[in-house]
Amino acid sequence: MRNSIEFEVFGDYALFTDPLTKIGGEKLSYQIPTYEALKGITESIYWKPTIMIVVDEVRIMNPIRMESKGIRPIEYGGGNTLANYTYLRDVCYQVKAHFIFNPYRKDLAYDRNEHKHHNIMKRALNAGGRRDIFLGSRECQGYVEPINFGEGESFYDNYGKLNFGNMVHGINYPDETGKNEMEVRMWTPVMKDGVITFAKPEDCEQVRPVREITPKRFDESNLKKAEDEIRDF
Repeated sequence: MRNSIEFEVFGDYALFTDPLTKIGGEKLSYQIPTYEALKGITESIYWKPTIMIVVDEVRIMNPIRMESKGIRPIEYGGGNTLANYTYLRDVCYQVKAHFIFNPYRKDLAYDRNEHKHHNIMKRALNAGGRRDIFLGSRECQGYVEPINFGEGESFYDNYGKLNFGNMVHGINYPDETGKNEMEVRMWTPVMKDGVITFAKPEDCEQVRPVREITPKRFDESNLKKAEDEIRDF
């Protein structure tokens, strides 16, 4: 696919939090990464407001295993609290994604150099990303490296279909929708032989408003063009 990127992300732990478990201070990970989590990982490799990352597919390489830990969250008002967080253990995912130019940021049309952005993205991937990689939660450090999507053996090869029920797909931000509102998207993922093909954000039918918010503005005074940036990379 045009402007595509394929990589493997892995780590000892991951925590893609099910929001329903946050109510009592506990955290329980989804069994699989959300679209938004993988989008965030891809944006940690390379992102600018000029482009929008679209996650196409994820391939689950290792068996899904969970591990609970006793955690002492920071209590800013004082005191001492113990909570149980349930993490995914020994995770490895192959990700296929691509970028498009953000149609809602016409103010950044001067930075729409497709070739330069793609080259910077590939260089950033080879360098391990431009920002730290987190697998859902900050305490879950991850690492990325380039691969060809589909290569190697997955635990779920020839496993058949597996339905994960209704879960969070991602978040609609105002600079990606043209609306001054943050929204959350839901969907029902199905894994087939280890591969989950994501619905596009605009195809998610279950969308709920969260709060009003306005996008940050950029221009040539605070955003370097891709042509200038690639020379400094």
